[in-house]
Amino acid sequence: MKEKVIVYFNNKPFEVEAEQTIMQAADKIGFHIPRLCYHPSLSIEGACRVCIVEVEGMRNYVASCAFPVSEGMRIHTNTKEIRQARRDIVELILDNHPQDCHTCERDGICELQRLAYAMGLRQRHFEGERKRYEKDLSSAAVIRDPEKCILCGRCVRLCSEVQKANTLGFAHRGFKANVMPAYDMGLNESVCTGCGQCVNVCPTAAFLEKNYTQELFERLNDPEVIKVAQVAPSVRAAIGEAFGLEPGRAMAGETVAALKRLGFDYVFDTQFSADLTIMEEASELLERLQSGGKLPMITSCSSAWMKCLEQFHPDLIPNVSTCKSPMSMMGALTKTYWADKIKTDPKKILAVAVMCCTAKKYEAARPELRVNGMPATDLVITTREAAWMFKSAGIDFLNIKPERFDEPLGLSSGAGAIFGATGGVMEAAIRTAYELCTGETLLEIELESLRGFKGIKEGKVMMDGKEIRVAVAHGLGNANELMDVVRADPERYHFIEIMGCPGGCIGGGGQPYAGSNSIPLDEECLRKRAEALYGIDRANTIRRSHENPHVQRIYKELLGRPLSKKSHELLHTHYSAKEPRGIIGNETKE
Repeated sequence: MKEKVIVYFNNKPFEVEAEQTIMQAADKIGFHIPRLCYHPSLSIEGACRVCIVEVEGMRNYVASCAFPVSEGMRIHTNTKEIRQARRDIVELILDNHPQDCHTCERDGICELQRLAYAMGLRQRHFEGERKRYEKDLSSAAVIRDPEKCILCGRCVRLCSEVQKANTLGFAHRGFKANVMPAYDMGLNESVCTGCGQCVNVCPTAAFLEKNYTQELFERLNDPEVIKVAQVAPSVRAAIGEAFGLEPGRAMAGETVAALKRLGFDYVFDTQFSADLTIMEEASELLERLQSGGKLPMITSCSSAWMKCLEQFHPDLIPNVSTCKSPMSMMGALTKTYWADKIKTDPKKILAVAVMCCTAKKYEAARPELRVNGMPATDLVITTREAAWMFKSAGIDFLNIKPERFDEPLGLSSGAGAIFGATGGVMEAAIRTAYELCTGETLLEIELESLRGFKGIKEGKVMMDGKEIRVAVAHGLGNANELMDVVRADPERYHFIEIMGCPGGCIGGGGQPYAGSNSIPLDEECLRKRAEALYGIDRANTIRRSHENPHVQRIYKELLGRPLSKKSHELLHTHYSAKEPRGIIGNETKE
């Protein structure tokens, strides 16, 4: 039982938990104190001072996000003086901020904009010099706009504390203070993995995904091109949030229908190629187990994780599965197998991926993933961008009649659906690997030990009398920690799944912005998205990847068998070491 104390908020007594901050206590009893730099998943910065309150007996106002409650404390959150002080702080931020709200990506969903409205700010009072910086457009995944940075430090803390990539840091002082990679190098030159979590936690538009929507609108109007889209599992679990729905509603059919109305000729399901990934990855694991190959085998589906591995863990590249991600497998099949099916020149196919992930934009540009000299995936748009395109095109997403994915690349098992949640790749792989190894069907296929949001999860399964030990990590910080365990004890695990974003793909950097009542990285939101995918799995009559009849068909017609020469040609790739440049907070390299 936690100790309780009596504190007074605005002259009214409340019993609250001891050792809480004033902000935490206020949230529990129904007083919302404005904030900007605060984020519950990150360390306390206390930098913006927007959350100041008056505590009787204290000479100065205190930052409620950092100040603990104590017995008998008398706190005032809404006096005339406090309101004016907060207004002054926010006005100073606004007057050093671009005045392009109506054309800004975050218009209507900007925390600074909402805060200014709530405080009654209707005009700018201060004029003078304002900071001016060029946008950093160098990355294929993320754009950095320093002019819109309000120095809250959320991105810096997220990158160092959660992802532990240490890409960003504060530079200079006073009026010239800014957030940037080391030496102000471009994001493409830095250790940025393109995960996009900085986009998720930024309260303004200082970070955005690289936007290809206008280019896509133009290409959708080209009558000479066959337009093909694929949709990632986690997109259907989150896209409804962009239209005001609560998290956890799966909307696959609506997404297919909306993409057709947008101008796509065919819509395929990335869950199909997730099933294909499992066939290859499970077979690769068994081959390594039986032939004494490099263990533990590490999954390679996460684009941000693969760049992280190449930069920070190149010694473990031999451990990584050579399988492409489901997105890249689908692109490769679209421009080979399917193009041949419809007797079309693959150069006339526009392959677009609708993904939860900003790093997928980086993946699509990787030269190793080209097929017959062509990009396997021509364009990647995020869940956010897809939702905006539907709205821009006047598509009534909430009332649209659902449609089915196109075959043969649109049928998937339940195992393909759970790819979108942390632990899902591992769970799907075990379902198939067990049967390939033993010839028997694994009956208990919902592996609870691999579900949930613990940073690193462990499990084991008996296969043909041998104990197979597995581990799952989500978020690059947890992945880095797990790689240290692998180096210290190489025989501890046989198989490891890594997802670069918190929660896995459901928490991707391209998912819908949080609404006014929720926050990015919120575990409850992630849990509801994950449950939507688990629900798809349970409702599917096919729950194991190897039982997908269209997967069986593609092996019969094209690939022959898992790990065949043709499979390696189309579905596998390679990775190489990259020198990390500009690590902030560690040894910095030129």
